[in-house]
Amino acid sequence: MENKSLAGGRFLLVTVLNVVITVFELLGGLLSGSLSLLSDAFHNLGDAVSVVLSYVAHRIGRRRQTRQNTFGYRRVEILTALLNAGVLILISVILAVEAVRRLLAPEPVKGDVMLLVAIVSFAANLLSTILLNHGAKHNLNIRATYLHLLSDALASIGVIIGAILITVWQISWVDPTITILVAGYIVYESWPIVKQTFAILMEGAPKLDYDAIAHDICALPEIKGVHHLHAWQIDENNLVFSVHVNMQDLPLSQIEPVYRQIEALLCHKYNVNHVTIQAECYRGKDESLFYKQNDWRHD
Repeated sequence: MENKSLAGGRFLLVTVLNVVITVFELLGGLLSGSLSLLSDAFHNLGDAVSVVLSYVAHRIGRRRQTRQNTFGYRRVEILTALLNAGVLILISVILAVEAVRRLLAPEPVKGDVMLLVAIVSFAANLLSTILLNHGAKHNLNIRATYLHLLSDALASIGVIIGAILITVWQISWVDPTITILVAGYIVYESWPIVKQTFAILMEGAPKLDYDAIAHDICALPEIKGVHHLHAWQIDENNLVFSVHVNMQDLPLSQIEPVYRQIEALLCHKYNVNHVTIQAECYRGKDESLFYKQNDWRHD
């Protein structure tokens, strides 16, 4: 029930909120001369695009497997998460460069206009983050979008503080300084998403104790050895696992119960979703746990 709500009404409401905030902040930034407001406006524009992309990817990712995509379409969400995080980092770098230019050549800022716009923006961004908070815990795609919105909420707090300082003490360098700090924080939060999504797309192995897995499988009385283990992720929640096992020379009717034991072990203890097992008597018994470049010649 939560997923349907998240994929529909909440995404729509968050999109509308971000479009309204973007227009409001663009006008406020131009009227006040505030770079931090303009930077927040561009972030919100990116958020609106991010939310739409996330919604589309979320819908595509729920499609069933086909003959052309036998693992389904969940990777679409990983691609979208990588795109969202990458764009966020790029925008942050551009704004940080502009902020440095403003520090070297300060420009006047209307603190009162800046403060009013920042307060309204903060309220709207906070509501958006609350709407996507639950989905961000279980989905990289939604988490990337959630970080977009959270970064804007934090940026709005910085803009509010800066507006107060500018209004009371006329400290013009506060505005670009806040922009640099917020940009740095956004890059810091976005980089782990880039790393994780890139690792998934590169078929990187999930963080599992593979020696313990091999030990647990070999603890079964029918198993004499384990080799050519492979593990990868379809998305952050779905792990795929394949392994070759050396067994006694048994009929298939006796091998299948052993398969089920291995599958249950991997599922319950290591959270593996999909398991492929290849049974062998002698072939590969002296080969390594993980694939080596020359091992294919023995298969």
